[in-house]
Amino acid sequence: MTTDHGAGDQAHAGVLRDHDFRFLFYSTSLSQLGTQISGLALPLVAVVSLAATEFEVGLLSAMSTVAFLLIGLPAGVWVDRLRYRRILVWSDLIRAVVLLTVPTAWWLGALTVWQLYAVALVMGVFSVFFDVAYQSYLPLLIGRDRLVEGNAKLETVRSVAQLGGPVAAGQLIAWLTAPVALALDAVAMGLSALFVGRMRYQQPKPARESRSSLTADIAEGLRFVLGNPLLRAIAGSTALFNLAFAAYMAMLVFFLPREIGLGAHQIGIVFSVLGAGGLAGALATRRLTLWLGEGPAIWLSIAATAPFALLLPAADGGWSVWLGAAGLGVASFGVVVYNVTQVSFRQRLTPDRLLGRMNATMRFLVWGTQPIGALLGGILGQLYGAEAALWIAGAATCVAFLPVALSPLRRMRHLPDGQAAVASPPPA
Repeated sequence: MTTDHGAGDQAHAGVLRDHDFRFLFYSTSLSQLGTQISGLALPLVAVVSLAATEFEVGLLSAMSTVAFLLIGLPAGVWVDRLRYRRILVWSDLIRAVVLLTVPTAWWLGALTVWQLYAVALVMGVFSVFFDVAYQSYLPLLIGRDRLVEGNAKLETVRSVAQLGGPVAAGQLIAWLTAPVALALDAVAMGLSALFVGRMRYQQPKPARESRSSLTADIAEGLRFVLGNPLLRAIAGSTALFNLAFAAYMAMLVFFLPREIGLGAHQIGIVFSVLGAGGLAGALATRRLTLWLGEGPAIWLSIAATAPFALLLPAADGGWSVWLGAAGLGVASFGVVVYNVTQVSFRQRLTPDRLLGRMNATMRFLVWGTQPIGALLGGILGQLYGAEAALWIAGAATCVAFLPVALSPLRRMRHLPDGQAAVASPPPA
């Protein structure tokens, strides 16, 4: 049987020779670009157009990720019961429509911070479904033996979007205002859905007779993740890092314009430096894991780079701001190496039937801390100022490596595969 998923010489040409991965790559490129625009434009709408306070900005950031706490676990069950491609398409289309409500309300003079909260919440809900489905789909599209390569390329897309997206977003906001930039983000989401619809692989419909109750399926996903000491350690480190970094980023968007005095275009450049570090991390991951080993690469990547994020709250204007931005780039390098390595391991370890629930359980545990962190960042900023909040949050990221460093991962050069790791890629 012939396939389009990596046999023979195509294996040497890389996963971009694969038709379905290539269209997933195109879709992800547009979706990530749109995410960078909305990630900068939505809080700037609140800060600039609505004169939001530190707490309101922190709450807005929290609303964008609280869905991982509210529906994260049942989303994994629902994703496992549906075809992944359909979930990806509808998630993109719904997010596009919701984004369009912001410029519409702005043009009508009816925009409020409460609408921004609602938009962030709905965007977050469908981001949950998109992210869980996309991470569960990838092993079926390219096979488990190419997951590190596939994830590295998709992280490269994310990092390139972080590199160019904020600069483009900052310039668009400066030229067109933040609400209009969100309209362009909606267009990008719609095009992303179009590319997903061009993928060929027809995933078999999950068998109805194998379905149990929602509660039982959620419990099975929790047992799989929390019962494995390696996954448990990864969940602990990632949850702690995301808690602290969400607080950091919520206040960074406030700190840069209000306390440092940067304009939208300059803020975009700061975020682009973060993206440049991520791009370098994506390109370096395979070599680093070969040199250090998979387990050491996971904990060393954040242990060695997180402290550099403390350079930005130490900035007082001028060249020190750009030194701080470079520190963020170093931290981003480590985060991407960490993400590619541990996500590829998780996908490789998990049987096909549990992919959605494993990914959703991990998202619940590790992304569920983000709204809490963003809210804490807003509270700290309101009480002590944005600069103090950045110092506290940055210091917390520096200890996030401890759960993985104190686990068996610390010395494991080669991480184990699951029982389904030898599964063959699907026919085209």
